[in-house]
Amino acid sequence: MSTTAPPTHAPVTEDFAAVDRTIRDRLASRVPLVQTIGAYIVDSGGKRVRPLLTLLAARALNYTGDRHILLAALIEFMHTSTLLHDDVVDESKLRRGRATANDTWGNAPSVLVGDFLYSRSFQMMVDVGSMRIMTILSSATSTIAEGEVLQLTNIGNADISEEDYFETIQGKTAMLFEAASHTGAVVADATAEQEGALQRYGRYLGLAFQLIDDLLDYQGDADTMGKNVGDDLAEGKPTLPLIHAMAAGTPEQAALIREAIDQGGLGRLQEVLEIVHGCGALDYTRQRAEAMVELALNELDVLPPSPYRDSLELLARQAVDRCA
Repeated sequence: MSTTAPPTHAPVTEDFAAVDRTIRDRLASRVPLVQTIGAYIVDSGGKRVRPLLTLLAARALNYTGDRHILLAALIEFMHTSTLLHDDVVDESKLRRGRATANDTWGNAPSVLVGDFLYSRSFQMMVDVGSMRIMTILSSATSTIAEGEVLQLTNIGNADISEEDYFETIQGKTAMLFEAASHTGAVVADATAEQEGALQRYGRYLGLAFQLIDDLLDYQGDADTMGKNVGDDLAEGKPTLPLIHAMAAGTPEQAALIREAIDQGGLGRLQEVLEIVHGCGALDYTRQRAEAMVELALNELDVLPPSPYRDSLELLARQAVDRCA
């Protein structure tokens, strides 16, 4: 992390430093390659939004203990393990501008280290000492895996509905956001109202994040786009911009997009970009993300005023500002 914390992280700077120490301590393994790959992914430059949610949720409820530190660290381990597995499934070569672990060390080590991190996160759950938290997180891992399988089975499927799309991103992305804020509330002994609100806040925030990620895959043009633009189309993933473009465009445009999804690759990228821009698919996706952010913000009304609540509000607003 940078020595200067971003505004969303500022109220929990000391907590974040403790989380970082915990992550490094818990990466310890008698197998050097486990530590090497684990540290490589952990140090890859992410903002660690999910553990941030845990810290802010607990502190916003006036929690003064330290179990939220271990909880936030294990949430990051769960997330890191999914990144390792996802990059293998997607055959990705780059993540955040760096070579992926699977591209550097191979698929088998990446999958196995991902398994290690999942297993270590469950050891840490035991140390947190809450059966309720274990129940929430163990259920979340199943839902996340189901979401990933749903996405995989829908590769090349141009018939996916918006409802199916949202079911997929709820599982593969929003579930861990939801579990992070939810368990932060649980560790702080929240009221039932506060717990439910923070659970839903994380869910809506996670949906907004994924919607914007899917939008950004088509933001730009074929000449000036970054290397990752078009990755979803290349893999044949039918995300919301494409789903809406098929519904809002002409029959000829819908047929072209269907063919692009079915075939994968980037051969029709320029034409697809022109369609999603021209028929308002990106605006529509952004509007859906903004609606999720508003739902998330409404859930924070149950929290008392504090810098932690302010950071939760800012985090939600920043979810859509990424594509402004």
